Amino acid sequence: MKAKKVPVRMCAGCGGRFDKRDLVRVVRTPQGDVQLDLTGKMAGRGAYVCHDPACLQKARKKRAFERALEVTISDAVYDRMEAELKDE
Repeated sequence: MKAKKVPVRMCAGCGGRFDKRDLVRVVRTPQGDVQLDLTGKMAGRGAYVCHDPACLQKARKKRAFERALEVTISDAVYDRMEAELKDE
């Protein structure tokens, strides 16, 4: 029997490649809102980041989410995502 293939995604902050289930998805919803998708099942365009708040800061500095999600993200949204990531 063939082993099941595990999806691999790249962290927007550190650039490391990890199993999809080991990362947190950041999603741009069809309404244009940007938020953390802890379930990984929300509709919309997504990008991934490690559970480490430092990786979120690196992605913020590189504007990686803005490029990947094709949207401008305000500081308030980044602050909210950072708080949610720390609470998790």
